[in-house]
Amino acid sequence: MISLPLPFVVALILLLLLGQMLSRRHEAPLNLPFVLLLGFHVLQSVLVGLRWSYGMTWLLPIQSVLAALIAALAWLCFRVLAAQEKGRGQFPIWVHGVPALAVITLSVLWPDGIDLMLIGTFLGYGAALTRLALRGPDALSRSSFEQVLSTYGALWATAATMILSALLEIAISITMNSGNASYAGLIVGIANVLFLLILGAAAAVAGRGPAEPESEQDLTIESEGPAQENVDIVAQLDDAMQTKRLFEDLDLNLERLARKTRIPARRISTAINRVKGQNVSQYINDHRIAEACRLLSETAEPVTAIMFKAGFQTKSNFNREFRRVTGTSPSAWRAEAYLREGERVPDPA
Repeated sequence: MISLPLPFVVALILLLLLGQMLSRRHEAPLNLPFVLLLGFHVLQSVLVGLRWSYGMTWLLPIQSVLAALIAALAWLCFRVLAAQEKGRGQFPIWVHGVPALAVITLSVLWPDGIDLMLIGTFLGYGAALTRLALRGPDALSRSSFEQVLSTYGALWATAATMILSALLEIAISITMNSGNASYAGLIVGIANVLFLLILGAAAAVAGRGPAEPESEQDLTIESEGPAQENVDIVAQLDDAMQTKRLFEDLDLNLERLARKTRIPARRISTAINRVKGQNVSQYINDHRIAEACRLLSETAEPVTAIMFKAGFQTKSNFNREFRRVTGTSPSAWRAEAYLREGERVPDPA
């Protein structure tokens, strides 16, 4: 029986995920940063396999440089999904190449310092990702409401993985320095499995690219208004949902909602949270589920067709949100609706 080292197995699985992402490019725009991130992980897994399985230790500097690039790219992948808050400066993109350049320099001048550099890089970007995640799902205003919850989960998973990667790097260094190199392969295997988990989540959210950046006027961060102002904003949003049927937009996100309603994104998020006790994604999905319920009770259309008309793109998300709002499945809700009306459930076919 052919035995394949674990890193190569991971690389093959990641290649399958990458192929799946590329195969969906005709259905939805690709998120190129996530595609590049996945490609880097494939390459990293191959390098790890060559180093540990075949003793190609000369690959270590390349592997270290790639690790620094992966950490920076993981941050940029999620940062591009969040609107830039006015008044808060952002580092130019070239700054995120500094850790990789530092690793290259250390490989020549002080190789023993590479591990410290990578640990600091992983912890730094892990902290930055955690800070972004703590702002809540509404911070990812360029991610569609259909994808935002899974994207938010992937964000938390990525932040945790970055921090765990730093801890694993510390464990590897301690293991090597103590002369117990036989355990290093096991640690590397665990690290690859952790990266595989996060990349699976990243691949799930990278199928659709972020929306085009909206104008700065729509993204202006304003002070939080009084309670009555929040109520008025929600009333304005409710009216827009009914008259303009904004929830039917499959690619609707917080930035696009702000532009169409001419209400700053932060004001929308704050008002919905304070008045409804929800995030914006849940608020939009409540309107979508209400429309789905209407169609289920008034028409004989298939559930899948109703799902798309209500603004959902995936059956799993539709079923999850439908159960959250109604406590039952779409088919069961339709059956109960017709029983209440004293009618036979029609055959969609």
